[in-house]
Amino acid sequence: MAGAGMKDIKRRMKSIEGTMQITKAMELVASSKLKRARERMEQAKPFFHILYDTMARMATGTRDFESAYVRPRPVKSSCYVIIGGDRGLAGGYNTNLLRVANAHMEGKDVKVLPIGRKVADYYAHRKVELVPYEKTAAEDIHLSDSFAIGRLLAKMYDRREIDEVFVIYTNFVTVLTHEPAVLKALPLHFEVGSDAKNGVGTVVYEPSVSGAFDMIIPQYLGGIVYGGVCESFACEQGARRMAMETANDNAQQMLDDLGLRYNRARQGAITQELTEIVAGAEALK
Repeated sequence: MAGAGMKDIKRRMKSIEGTMQITKAMELVASSKLKRARERMEQAKPFFHILYDTMARMATGTRDFESAYVRPRPVKSSCYVIIGGDRGLAGGYNTNLLRVANAHMEGKDVKVLPIGRKVADYYAHRKVELVPYEKTAAEDIHLSDSFAIGRLLAKMYDRREIDEVFVIYTNFVTVLTHEPAVLKALPLHFEVGSDAKNGVGTVVYEPSVSGAFDMIIPQYLGGIVYGGVCESFACEQGARRMAMETANDNAQQMLDDLGLRYNRARQGAITQELTEIVAGAEALK
């Protein structure tokens, strides 16, 4: 009986060791991807900030400024660009994002443009109108793809197919802290402040301030999408690395416990054999 128990423990230990090899490999891959994703995220931030500041100066520094992209209108249909993960095994990363998205969309007539295979699969099985786009994997979305999405959103807004645009992504706070965020992309709203007015008088826009503003809206939307993709992808890799690290720690704890049980069972088996030998020797006297 003891031998059978020891074999079972040994089999479980080998199974856990095999799983640990996989989780350790996934942790290393996630760490490598996280480093590259953070670099890409930091490189993308200056572009968006400069573009946003330029648009803020254009919108708030001219009295006769007028644009359909900043003028609120009755909302009949909302478009949500939801940026999630491509794979699972990332803790609560995708679950937390989808919970925030569903809560924000509740009670609205919505269209969803999913980025990330997990998000696309999730909404493909629900009664939600999807905005078709050729790529769904977040890892495959580059700056040119983001600009294409920006042009698509601007065109839909111009045609009044949608009346507002939200981008839902995961904000990268630290390696250990990630927060789902909801950003309203259209219609735009800028706070009038002294910083926005600086330098407006020295810039001449052709054909007009409003015309130039409307021309760069697709790039602005694409910049938001690209920034969201960069941050979300970094968060996914960070969450997966933490999940795999936790899995490795738990597996090691299980191995330690099973090793202790195995040693106890082995010690018990040896003690039993010695007892039987002694009993046999005593019987022969």
